[in-house]
Amino acid sequence: MNLKKLTGFNDELLDSLELVEPKATWIKSADGNSIQIWEMKPIDFKANRKYPAVLEIHGGPHALYGNTFFHEFQVLATTGYTVYFSNPRGSKGYGEAHCHAIAGNWGDKDWIDMQAVIKHIKKQKHVDVKKMGVMGGSYGGYMTNWIIGHTNEFAGAITDRCVFNMLSMMGSSDFTTLPDTYWPGNWWDRIDDFWRQSPLKYFGNVKTPTLIIHSEGDLRCNVEQAEQVFTTLKVLGVPTRLVRYPRSTSHGMSRCGPADLRIHRLQQILDWWKNWLK
Repeated sequence: MNLKKLTGFNDELLDSLELVEPKATWIKSADGNSIQIWEMKPIDFKANRKYPAVLEIHGGPHALYGNTFFHEFQVLATTGYTVYFSNPRGSKGYGEAHCHAIAGNWGDKDWIDMQAVIKHIKKQKHVDVKKMGVMGGSYGGYMTNWIIGHTNEFAGAITDRCVFNMLSMMGSSDFTTLPDTYWPGNWWDRIDDFWRQSPLKYFGNVKTPTLIIHSEGDLRCNVEQAEQVFTTLKVLGVPTRLVRYPRSTSHGMSRCGPADLRIHRLQQILDWWKNWLK
């Protein structure tokens, strides 16, 4: 297929910037599943140095990352972090079986794959394994919560517009499901699967300092999810901070919200990583 560029609205800006190009590789999880993973090294990368690393996790979960421009990753790479992102099971783009592997069963095959990703990051000689962070939004926030409930390997975490308590989420989201469809059971008297898949169930293990970002106008993942994360971490004595954006913002604020608030959000992220990873 021959592609023809039709516009160049951003050419002047892009010519003035130094951008990092993602490099892709494939790894295997413990049960043999293949996972595509990308690395973006810091803009000032030197082979004899160690750098803090940030693992980014996409939302969906039935979505995907690719070899494309994402401003958030570029911001992190240009401020001294090695950025990693991947497409574990549940992601699109690799066939129906890969995508459907976690349907109704979050925190299983996806977590197996994420453990392989974490192991891969720790093997990189230029990564400071004592200064690793994990972050994500929506389902990526869910998996961030899940990870810090199951391992203390990360020096910091950022959970954004997250899922935390599946039971209350089903009653407060604009995207609930009927009983015994995507998830088995229901969220009132057959709760076992919903509770087993809730990061809240495992938060007694959390030691990771965690920044929480959420919009009051989020109809997909209601702000009560963030409030539960914040309250639980406060009771546990884990360092935390909750940044709330106004009701006029939505679940998609980080990508299509007001420019001033998007810049504010990026600064909150940089400040948190500066405090815990540098």
